[in-house]
Amino acid sequence: MGSGRADFSGYRGLTMVVCLLGVLSLTCAARLSVERQKLEVQKHLNRLNKPAVKSIESPDGDIIDCVHMTHQPAFDHPFLKDHKIQMRPSYHPEGLFDENKVATESKARTNPITQLWHVNGKCPEGTIPVRRTKQDDVLRASSVKRYGKKKHRSIPKPRSADPDLINESGHQHAIAYVEGDKYYGAKATINVWEPKIQQPNEFSLSQLWILGGSFGEDLNSIEAGWQVSPDLYGDNNTRLFTYWTSDAYQATGCYNLLCSGFIQINSEIAMGASISPVSGFRNSQYDISILIWKDPKEGHWWMQFGNDYVLGYWPSFLFSYLADSASMIEWGGEVVNSEPNGQHTSTQMGSGHFPEEGFGKASYFRNIQVVDDSNNLKAPKGIGTFTEQSNCYDVQTGSNGDWGHYFYYGGPGKNSNCP
Repeated sequence: MGSGRADFSGYRGLTMVVCLLGVLSLTCAARLSVERQKLEVQKHLNRLNKPAVKSIESPDGDIIDCVHMTHQPAFDHPFLKDHKIQMRPSYHPEGLFDENKVATESKARTNPITQLWHVNGKCPEGTIPVRRTKQDDVLRASSVKRYGKKKHRSIPKPRSADPDLINESGHQHAIAYVEGDKYYGAKATINVWEPKIQQPNEFSLSQLWILGGSFGEDLNSIEAGWQVSPDLYGDNNTRLFTYWTSDAYQATGCYNLLCSGFIQINSEIAMGASISPVSGFRNSQYDISILIWKDPKEGHWWMQFGNDYVLGYWPSFLFSYLADSASMIEWGGEVVNSEPNGQHTSTQMGSGHFPEEGFGKASYFRNIQVVDDSNNLKAPKGIGTFTEQSNCYDVQTGSNGDWGHYFYYGGPGKNSNCP
């Protein structure tokens, strides 16, 4: 990497000399601008890609760097300079392990899931797996500053019927939600698909949102789930992701480990890495469980993936409202509708099929739960649903003994009823 920097600066020097001599004057400004951008990108890559103890090449072309836990991107944050890593949460939510027993009984209907890079190795104890950022990844972003960030105002706002807000954001949702209480976490089991994306600048994701504050400039959000995002990752693979912001996606927060903030302690699961296998239409179904909860003692927000992987935590100081509790929980799907050629996108949400098609065809969230102020996992009360255009993407809730509270959601986007 260091040699790349030297090459750029040498080339830039030559460009400047040529410009000063008045040669090719029309293209000089453009060339200098390109060189400046290359330097900026290289500096950003040097910041993000920490020295690796070991590197593993994934079959999908990713490189996973095993980075010493204390060298991870989180510690670039000025407030984390003297932070002592908490190696485990003080408490798990009550009722978690009873539910896991129930989950194992219904395994006949779902199958185990892993990450693709595991095929070629694992990271040593004391390190964390970090997906290496490549130059092309950053160049696909609108700017170095915006790389790894969601666009402003991409949050589903069920209480708003303001069509201007919906159209302005270009994001569409099919979600279930609860509000009106203090929430200290949420859990869900989500089946994993590989939705088709029409335009590279669009994405499709399925996630849970832990929200605090108003829906204005001060919104706090912690998010986790799976996504397909060609712009962010350079391919159409389904990937595990997280996100956080404390100012409505403006200056703070990012996906995965692409900025300082989230502290990872787990050596087995890589944020942003491909999930394998994925569910098939009328075929095997694969799902993942995600739990996010607030440690009642330390106050940090922890994340667990599956039954076995406590991944790490977002320190409470990152947030204003979420430093105390969440005021709303949302579960569901989101897509970007960039309206290519003035028509609704055909980017799929979930499986690309409507909820009424049911198990094996439609995408689902099952066993959705919230964590209460006594650190108990419990069924959510007063579930609402929200979608901007139910003819494009829809949501249907239900409950039963095996799946607790669940919902099917998603759709194909553009169709005869969704022009």
